[in-house]
Amino acid sequence: MIIAVDGPAASGKGTLARRLASHYGYAHLDTGKLYRAVGMTVLRTGGDPADPEAAAAAARDLDPSAVDAPDLAGDEAAQAASKVAAIPEVREALLQLQRDFAHKPPKEAGGAVLDGRDIGTVVCPDADIKLFVTADVEVRAARRHKELLNRHETSIYARVLQDLKDRDARDSERRVAPMRPADDAFVLDTSDMDADEAFAEALKHIEESAAHGGD
Repeated sequence: MIIAVDGPAASGKGTLARRLASHYGYAHLDTGKLYRAVGMTVLRTGGDPADPEAAAAAARDLDPSAVDAPDLAGDEAAQAASKVAAIPEVREALLQLQRDFAHKPPKEAGGAVLDGRDIGTVVCPDADIKLFVTADVEVRAARRHKELLNRHETSIYARVLQDLKDRDARDSERRVAPMRPADDAFVLDTSDMDADEAFAEALKHIEESAAHGGD
C-alpha cells in the first residue's frame, strides 16, 4: 500500500502523513526533508541553492542520514529547499530514492506514506491513495507563524505570508514536476479543520476507497 500526500507548505500534510503512517503501521518519508537537506548542504559550503551545478552535486552525494540534521526545521532550509526543488537534475537525483522507499519500505513495513509536492503526480503515480492537502494561504501563514513562535524563533506574520506566497509560486510554476493535485487525488481543504478533523476526513476517504477497491 502506498499513500501519497501532497500539498503546499503549512497545509497540514506532514502532520497528517505521520498520523496515517502511525495508524496503519506504515513507513513514513517526508520528501521535503530531502530537498531541505540538499539546500542546506549547498548553503553550508557557501554556495547558492539556485545554482544548478552545486545543487545537483549535493543531491547526487546526499547521505540519507542528512534528513535528521536539526537545522532543517528552520525557514532558511525551507527557502533553500524550494529553490533546489525547481532544478530538474536535483529532482532526478532524488527520484529513485523516493520510489525505492515507496515500493520497498524499510523494516518490511506493510506500506509507505510519502508526503511532498509531486508524490501523486511524478514520484508514485501508481499510489493506491492520493491526497492533496491544502488551505488558504492566510491560514497557512498563521499556522507557520505560530509554529515558529512556539519554537522561540523570531517571526513576523507579514514576512511569513509573503514567503509562503513566493514558495507557492515557485512550486506551482516550475517547469519540472509542478505542484498540483493528481487527476485522481482527493483534495482535502483544511482551512477550517484542526489536525484531528483532517485526520478523520482522510481516514474516511481511505476506508471508503478500500471498500470500493480503490475506485
